[in-house]
Amino acid sequence: MSTTTHQQLGRLTDILRRTIRAGRVATTGPDYDAGRTIWNGAVSARPGVIVRCADPAEVRAAVLAARESGVPLAVRGGGHDWAGRSLSDGGLTIDLSGLRRVTVDPVAEVAEVSGGATAADLVATAQPFGLTAVTGSAGSVGMAGLTLGGGYGPLSSRFGLALDNLLSADVVLADGSVVTADAEREPDLFWALRGGGGNFGVVISMRVRLHRVPTLLSGMVLFPWDQAGIVLAGLSDVLAESADELTVQFGVLSGPGGKPAAFLSPTWSGDDAAAGERALARLDTLGTPLVSQVAPTTMPEMLASIDAQFPFGRHVEIRPRSVPSLTSGVRDMLSLAGSTLTSPHSAVSVHSLHGAAARVPVTETAFGNRDPHLMIEIIALWEPGDTRSADHRAWAGDLTDALEPDALPGGYPNLLGPDEVAQIAHAYGPNTERLLTVKRRFDPDHVFRATPLPVRS
Repeated sequence: MSTTTHQQLGRLTDILRRTIRAGRVATTGPDYDAGRTIWNGAVSARPGVIVRCADPAEVRAAVLAARESGVPLAVRGGGHDWAGRSLSDGGLTIDLSGLRRVTVDPVAEVAEVSGGATAADLVATAQPFGLTAVTGSAGSVGMAGLTLGGGYGPLSSRFGLALDNLLSADVVLADGSVVTADAEREPDLFWALRGGGGNFGVVISMRVRLHRVPTLLSGMVLFPWDQAGIVLAGLSDVLAESADELTVQFGVLSGPGGKPAAFLSPTWSGDDAAAGERALARLDTLGTPLVSQVAPTTMPEMLASIDAQFPFGRHVEIRPRSVPSLTSGVRDMLSLAGSTLTSPHSAVSVHSLHGAAARVPVTETAFGNRDPHLMIEIIALWEPGDTRSADHRAWAGDLTDALEPDALPGGYPNLLGPDEVAQIAHAYGPNTERLLTVKRRFDPDHVFRATPLPVRS
């Protein structure tokens, strides 16, 4: 809870109401409630003030007002951070959710994306031009937050992580100045933004590279739980041999009848549809599927299907771990996950970093791990009012502990909770000291705390 005083909040509110148009500053009421409604319904944080910014000038005014009044701030984009870091409890939340404009230059194959735009906004705007973007798996996630922290997704093996497709960003810094960061202007800041998260300022706009993907095949293959072991063992061979055009997200969820099931969610983005059909058909041979639904699709359709599975409002606890490969120990953990599920909504989702994303030199961006690896997302999910919340959280924690012998020392910053101290210390790998140096230069007072950074004395 923030230690902000009533006097500070009063001063902040007065400044904001003098510098920002009427109706945009909320301390109670429907606009306030909308601004504090985020994906994880378990987050109870109550900002002292929410500013629903209508343009970049209001973002700058809000940052300056917070600094002048000594009030901590947070920035809300898509509101998808499970740990609730987009809400400043007792402080100021700068809400960018109204800044969702996306424009596409189909000739340059570039999109300009406002700071509050979601992945769904971006791919929907690009789709009519025969273009798409590298995003995560869900459409409701804010593109800025996803991109700044990394961005594993179904196209990453062919085109790199979301951050690898960032061309430039317009940023409001802690002192209120607005800068453009790219390879030539503020190159250190541009380096840090690609993997260091929103810890350096408010990204009010960014330009991202788009791609032409004429063939996109994707879907879901479910296997009965008694085949999980053999399916995962066979999948390890598939992953080792995967072409850049093939990404397989996989894991554990509740299948038909509420029983645990092993799932494979493949995506083929190559130009050769026949090759894609052969690659995806191989997955069916790993066992005897309960369900196998793989077909031509579009990115908007793919993202919408995940949003339907993980809607806003449920309670969430996420524990990430990264591992080098699908070892027997990792497969044992996945078996344990399915056998001990405490909620029909919980799942374990495994994302693969390989191909193009793994060929970027690790020091080229702030993202700390470019070796091929698997990022395991342990998702405890339950309905509001469920009295077993402690059991669901314990399920996620126990699985995290079970993975420790096989895990890499660092984790994925976009998903690390504030208590994951050991993983945070190694999350940026060899880039840690440079990242902290850039932090001291651009935000010496630690105004922005979007994702966890290691602590150095």
